[in-house]
Amino acid sequence: MGLADFFTDVVSSLGFAEAQADAPAADVEATQDETTEKSEDSAEDTPEESEDAEEEAEEEEEEEEEEEEDPEDIKPKLEEECANSAQCAPAKHHFDHCVERVTRQEEDADFKGPKEDCVEEFFHLTHCATACAAPKLWRELK
Repeated sequence: MGLADFFTDVVSSLGFAEAQADAPAADVEATQDETTEKSEDSAEDTPEESEDAEEEAEEEEEEEEEEEEDPEDIKPKLEEECANSAQCAPAKHHFDHCVERVTRQEEDADFKGPKEDCVEEFFHLTHCATACAAPKLWRELK
């Protein structure tokens, strides 16, 4: 058994269905006749009825839009407040110091040392802000 035979057996075992036509040609003619009848019925509507129907449809759409409006997410605002609070001040100080150090290294073309990033400091600050904001967020959501 070769490699090609193996893959052929695997694909055939998955059981993909063959695509076949759903309806014979005779049904297509019946569908066209029904469509023609519907368009003739709609042509018989008076202009006043169609205007009323359009107004009702617009009102329904406006109601749906009002219902679908999502409330504002307060989590980012709470996390930002916590990141700037005294509780997270040490983590923010370390992050700001790291950002300043990395910025100076990037500006100095003669710097040959290792390239540093502030990912660890960022995660410490984010963790602190999230831990601080979580209880406040739960109080707001209840």
